[in-house]
Amino acid sequence: MKITKKAAALMAIGVVTLCTSLAVYAARKTITVKGSDTMVILAQRWAEKYMTIDSTITIQVTGGGSGVGISALINGTTDICDASRPMKKSEKDKLMKKYNTAGVEIPVARDGITLYANEKNPVTELSLDQIKAIYLGEIKNWKDIGGPDAKIIVYGRENSSGTFEFFRDEVLKGADYSPLVQSLPGTAAIVNAVANDINGIGYGGAAYAKGVKQIKVRKDASTPGYEPTRQTIASGQYPISRYLYMYTRNKPAGEMKAYIDWILSAEGQSIVTDVGYFPLK
Repeated sequence: MKITKKAAALMAIGVVTLCTSLAVYAARKTITVKGSDTMVILAQRWAEKYMTIDSTITIQVTGGGSGVGISALINGTTDICDASRPMKKSEKDKLMKKYNTAGVEIPVARDGITLYANEKNPVTELSLDQIKAIYLGEIKNWKDIGGPDAKIIVYGRENSSGTFEFFRDEVLKGADYSPLVQSLPGTAAIVNAVANDINGIGYGGAAYAKGVKQIKVRKDASTPGYEPTRQTIASGQYPISRYLYMYTRNKPAGEMKAYIDWILSAEGQSIVTDVGYFPLK
């Protein structure tokens, strides 16, 4: 087949363009982020925005749970771990054994563990002791806490979740969940279940509380109940608040440091507010 000069020129331009594109792609730095399902929407929003600021960076975000992210950090399969709970000593020991570092903990946002109920449920407030009793299976009927005569359907997170562990440690005081608790694979699934179950109750990050009622939480029977807001989190009035973290194996440097510095900047923290969590300051 005879190739004209014009066709040959176009083919040459195409080859040059392809080579240029491949070179640009090869020059891009990829940062992998894995872990907390509570943080995955926030992490995706950060990544999407930052990639418009620095077009030489590709940021890949996946969830799976805080435990999955921490394991990936230890195994060397992620650059950054998102976690909705602090790392355990045993996990830091594994990092130390493998990399001679206990890792670097970076608080990036604040959250209030929110109690979700169906919008038609008349119960508006619960104390920490009542919440604990529900999740231990000691309170099983809504009538025992000011609601209708109906069985409480209890939803919770799977055990790879940082929220599962934080709630167990802080609310259940280390006790085991009741076998009646239905474990679901993400906060969105819990919210969806409670939104469709008039007798349901669940817990999770504040940013997910859409289409459900937020139950006010009291520290004890004699104190008022509060919803998680920027003010109640900052003042310590809301009883179940926590930090959200990023973990790295070593002190961040280069592109990773620039990315994390931006997350901690006013612009990065404004996205925390937009998503529905609470900024550090």
